Amino acid sequence: MPTSAPIIRCVQKLELYETRARYFLVGCNHAETKYRVLKIDRTEPKDLVIIDDKHVYNQLEARELLGRLDLGNRTKIGQKGSSGLSKAVTACGIVGFVRFLEGYYIVLITKQRKVADIGGHSIYKIEDTNMIYIPNDSVRITHPDEARYVRIFQNVDLSSNFYFSYSYDLSHSLQYNLSILKTPCDLKSEEILTQNRQDSFDIFEDEGLPTQVVFGIGSEPYAKYVWNEQLWGKVKDTVHPDWIMYIIHGFCGQSKLLIYGRPVYVTLIARRSSKFAGTRFLKRGANCKGDVANEVETEQIIYDASVMSFTSGSYSSYVQVRGSVPLYWSQDISTMMPKPPIRLDQADPYAHVAALHFDQMMQRFGSPIIILNLVKKREKRKHEKILSEELYPAVTYLNQFLPPQYQIDYIAWDMAKYTKSKLYNVLDRLSWIAENVVKRTGFFVNRPDFYCSTLRPDERWGDLGGFVTDHGRIQTGVLRTNCVDCLDRTNTAQFMVGKCALAYQLYALGLIDKPKLQFDTDCVRLFEELYEDHGDTLSLQYGGSQLVHRVKTYRKIAPWTQHSKDIMQTLSRYYSNAFSDADRQDAINLFLQVFQPFENKPHLWELPTDTYLHNKNTMHYSYFRRSYTYWWTPAVLPYLPLPYDEVLCTENRKKLAIKRFNKYDESIDIYTEFFRPYELSCFDESFCLSMTNSAREFMPKTVGIDPSPFTVRKPEETGKSVLGNKSNKEEAVLQRKTAASAPPPPTEEAVSSSSEDDSGTDKEEEGTGSQRSTPVKLSDTTDTTKVQEDLPQLHVKEVYGLNPAEHPSEDDLLIYQRFVVLGQNQHKVERRNQIMDAKHAEAMISLDYISDFSDDSIYAVQPPAVSRKSTEIFENHIQAGKSLIQSLCKKDVFIYREYIKNRYM
Repeated sequence: MPTSAPIIRCVQKLELYETRARYFLVGCNHAETKYRVLKIDRTEPKDLVIIDDKHVYNQLEARELLGRLDLGNRTKIGQKGSSGLSKAVTACGIVGFVRFLEGYYIVLITKQRKVADIGGHSIYKIEDTNMIYIPNDSVRITHPDEARYVRIFQNVDLSSNFYFSYSYDLSHSLQYNLSILKTPCDLKSEEILTQNRQDSFDIFEDEGLPTQVVFGIGSEPYAKYVWNEQLWGKVKDTVHPDWIMYIIHGFCGQSKLLIYGRPVYVTLIARRSSKFAGTRFLKRGANCKGDVANEVETEQIIYDASVMSFTSGSYSSYVQVRGSVPLYWSQDISTMMPKPPIRLDQADPYAHVAALHFDQMMQRFGSPIIILNLVKKREKRKHEKILSEELYPAVTYLNQFLPPQYQIDYIAWDMAKYTKSKLYNVLDRLSWIAENVVKRTGFFVNRPDFYCSTLRPDERWGDLGGFVTDHGRIQTGVLRTNCVDCLDRTNTAQFMVGKCALAYQLYALGLIDKPKLQFDTDCVRLFEELYEDHGDTLSLQYGGSQLVHRVKTYRKIAPWTQHSKDIMQTLSRYYSNAFSDADRQDAINLFLQVFQPFENKPHLWELPTDTYLHNKNTMHYSYFRRSYTYWWTPAVLPYLPLPYDEVLCTENRKKLAIKRFNKYDESIDIYTEFFRPYELSCFDESFCLSMTNSAREFMPKTVGIDPSPFTVRKPEETGKSVLGNKSNKEEAVLQRKTAASAPPPPTEEAVSSSSEDDSGTDKEEEGTGSQRSTPVKLSDTTDTTKVQEDLPQLHVKEVYGLNPAEHPSEDDLLIYQRFVVLGQNQHKVERRNQIMDAKHAEAMISLDYISDFSDDSIYAVQPPAVSRKSTEIFENHIQAGKSLIQSLCKKDVFIYREYIKNRYM
């Protein structure tokens, strides 16, 4: 059966040309072999008129088209001197189209930066955008409030943590993206064979040569994690899918783990939900559709970067979710209090909103759904406990209608209480929870178990859950972690679960011998740094500041200067919540088109609350009411524990777009898309060299250290500073002495509670993920010089353990003579005038002859025999240089045909 591959969008470079009446948007791929053209009308003051002929041009045709447009739009007076078609802007993607009170705007991505690579599929971060007004000034109808709406819309900084890809669906998990590639495709399907003449034309069709078919598969994005879906709503069905590019918001970071030179990429992708999105105190709980505030899906992807292909490589992923407690609750921010009181806004005796939320989760992740509730249980005055007292009865009510094997698991653990106690270790308890969670849900891996796992079985591997297939394993179910804010405690808990899953993933890929990772290793430090950046980014988006409590805080190894930083982060979070969150919430509502301005209706800044915007049931009565007992979607339950979205049923196949391509077509050729052989590349600028590297950033620089990233190291052995920036040298020296005073414990449990390691980095608390790729300066030259001056003048023997002035012993001379004979025997040269000493002749070493040449020495070389086939190839090469070319074989004709077809057809 023909293979499948993801479809690569051919619109990757854009140029916007303008005339007085039209905008012409010309898009092409990186190779500049396929062009598409959009025509946008500028004479309509408030309507958006876009014409897409859906025709693919080559480079020559595109230039001729632009030339004719230029010539046709010149005025008679300026026929010779002026141009009728001018280039307005160059871009690399379209975010969408938006309208407020006047005409439409087009939002273009003008600058991008590569941040990750998954199997050759590049992921880019938006660096800069341009918002262009479409109607001409001559037809523009001005409105006094238009400028204010534009400012509010631009408060959503698209250059801050928005990501996209031309060939990889970021709204879905790796498990979903690889599972649809295994979709069986029928060659006789009418929807596949429905193509125009240009796509199916073949100049060699009369020769009877076979055509190698590859099915390109594209899928609909998951709407919850797409942030610009509403900006494409009006023109989505008008333009070709190559123009449409979906963006996600959250976090994306990637680091390289070198295991004795073998590159393993560790990728962390966080997808923030666009449903019920907002800021900390303004978005709590859930809305009427079951969408919760601060809902983020975090996926960690591990794969062997030495093999790039999705079909041949080894890939693994694990997904977990965070989100606010799925109830109707909020906090009153009218009073200036650090912790406003929690209130339940609406009674929900039948857990209707929780049922909608968990129904969505079962449809996307399968079963079991595991809830890890980290809110406080015991308080002098009820605050967080209110949420636990409502969530547990809701889960109990919903479970009584589910089959026992698919019921929701509820784990309540007061993490704050354990942190304050000196008798318990927080991370030990989290490790135990993580081990049980990963064993129940399993993880995704696209290859069967290695034979070495059968030879050296691990007792924990046999108890692993999930769904085992012939091709590997599938994660079934998910862990849902929450506290009140879903920031500090949640990030630490997710790190511990991710660390446990990382060990199983590395074991499944055959990279470690046991599914267990210890703290203070290069691998865990690299992973912890990714999660620190992940937590800081998500905390800034929702809470307005970076993390206050980090992994080192719960390990109780954070330096004392960290406490002052925690206080500053707390003050920054309080200031952001009190003064800037309202403006940010208005910008998010306008960007996501939750609020759409109209004439003669209240403006966005005039609304007292946005509750009615996010809860549509408050505006109209719904005649459809879900069952209180059968609260799940009927089609989901029969396929459990598998996620319904990944099942190959009729409903899901309708979401796939399948098209037949030639094997060498650029729309499915990920090799050409990734390596770009038509461009001049510079190794210093390549992403794989600039990304964070475990060997460069974390491995010690001293000689004789075990280079394995799974070796436990002391703080003074790390290649990256673990102390952070200090104000003076004495403080740094004191910290080093304090950290080095305790020896490393042998077990992970002891490691997690010790204080001998400051696993922080210099840039964690004050830099972004992109700054982590900068090599770290190890020491100061002035300090090194001073230390060298203070050293006493030692004798050579005391330093090196020998004195060169002494005469070598007889044993040393014998060793040296053996070394000389090694060099002589290597070339098989016998000197007749050399007389060997009889005393040492028996001790000489004779080497086996290993050279491919019959006579190989510094005096003569006998060339090897050349086969007849190699001689013919060389003779044909010489004749080709003399224009004496032989007739091509059938295979050569086929390769030439594919080249001509892909280049010019």
